[in-house]
Amino acid sequence: MNLSYFVKKFPLEESFPIKSRPYFNHSVEFKKISTSKERAEMLDRVGLNVFFFPSEMITGCDFLSDSGTTTMTNEQWAALHLGDEAYGSNRGYFILREQITNLFGDGFFNALELARPNAFIFHQGRPCEDALFTVIGQLGRGLIIPGNGHFDTTEANIKENHIQAVNLFSQELKDGNSKSFFKGNMDVIALKKLLTVSKAKIPLVFLTITNNTGGGQPVSMQNIKEVSEITHFYKIPLFFDACRFAENAWFIKRYEKDYRNKTIKEIVQEMFNFVDGFIISFKKDGLVNMGGGLFLKDRGLFIKKYPHIPDALMNYQIRTEGHPSYGGMSGRDIMTLTIGLKTVIKEEYLDYRINQVRAFGKNMQEEGIPVLMPIGGHAVYLDINKFFDGTNMKQGDFGGIAFTALLLANYGYRACELGCFAFGSHNPETTEEIFPEVNFVRFAVPRLRYEKQDLDSAVIAVKKLHEDKDKIPPIEVTYGKDLPLRHFKARFRFKSQKIK
Repeated sequence: MNLSYFVKKFPLEESFPIKSRPYFNHSVEFKKISTSKERAEMLDRVGLNVFFFPSEMITGCDFLSDSGTTTMTNEQWAALHLGDEAYGSNRGYFILREQITNLFGDGFFNALELARPNAFIFHQGRPCEDALFTVIGQLGRGLIIPGNGHFDTTEANIKENHIQAVNLFSQELKDGNSKSFFKGNMDVIALKKLLTVSKAKIPLVFLTITNNTGGGQPVSMQNIKEVSEITHFYKIPLFFDACRFAENAWFIKRYEKDYRNKTIKEIVQEMFNFVDGFIISFKKDGLVNMGGGLFLKDRGLFIKKYPHIPDALMNYQIRTEGHPSYGGMSGRDIMTLTIGLKTVIKEEYLDYRINQVRAFGKNMQEEGIPVLMPIGGHAVYLDINKFFDGTNMKQGDFGGIAFTALLLANYGYRACELGCFAFGSHNPETTEEIFPEVNFVRFAVPRLRYEKQDLDSAVIAVKKLHEDKDKIPPIEVTYGKDLPLRHFKARFRFKSQKIK
């Protein structure tokens, strides 16, 4: 008898509760060791703003962002050496064009020789937003851009161009009690109401997949279809913020029954069939350290409605980034991106990536730590309002800032406050603090970077602070309270109070 006969007599690896990683380490970097005293002194120097804290002093995990922090694969490092740094029409540009059209659809990347430019490469996602909303803003005053949850810089770029950003979070997210797997959805009832009264003021609708502001929650294919039908009924274009498109597709495959037998690539192509354009930071699901793009569907509603905008975008790109065939990216970065876009839709990669994040969140929940459930695809979101239940901490005391400072100083883990301070605002005339609908601290997990032991140790650190939450003092803002994008720039200090 051959070996296959006997193999069937034993349990297969697929049934194992713990499976081997779908990758192995290619290189290792040792951390520099810092003490809690040294970290505390440094945090005092930078005004408790974790963005200014030197990364080499972090002895735990750096959860500040999953953007550009990916550990690249050996194929990507090899591709780096194939980069063509020609100023015009480098080799990688044409390889990238082939990969974009193969993944997202033929209509999103015309060749340079055609008269209808529709693909604009930038060095990251933010200048894509800047370009789009700068050009949109020239259409007139009083414009509105609805979204399922605009992220910080997205909203800032919208407002900078005198456009109103409106967040239409799903009711499931606002309720906080639903077990829905698609809390990132847009509230379609609220969208219909807004379009009914303000359609003339809305140049496009923005759908972020996954919804970073809304706890990293995915958006369902059903919601994508509904939003597309509604916007197109009103002759309004629909755009994706597509930074985490592959992770969003994984949730659709897992939790929408009609997609269980489809590949990630097939799901991605269907998702993008419903939109007229998209912005993307390739620093997330592009699996690279730098890169971004703005893509318009050829003959889509946006180009039909605003035929002058593509050339305006190309002019903007040339003025601010460079020739359209590299647009702010080096040839080396372009080559690594072409490999990253192939890797990110591999199901074995996505299974491991998202299940790692979810196990991290489940571990926190089992330790009694209040996190947004179910866990999304790229981060665990600590619910700060619930975290401080039973204490005297108020929203205006910015408990999330205090928590991140103590987590970094005491235990060496860096997380990011995305709540009352980051998404709130201060009115200097009335001295009123305006608070957002969400109040989180985000633990964004870099891709392919950490292992179970790293994340388990982070849970222990968070648990220690949760157990002593009544000892965490409130925060006062010493600089930057009324500035835009204030969380990137502000300085803080602890209010003096007696420790219980």
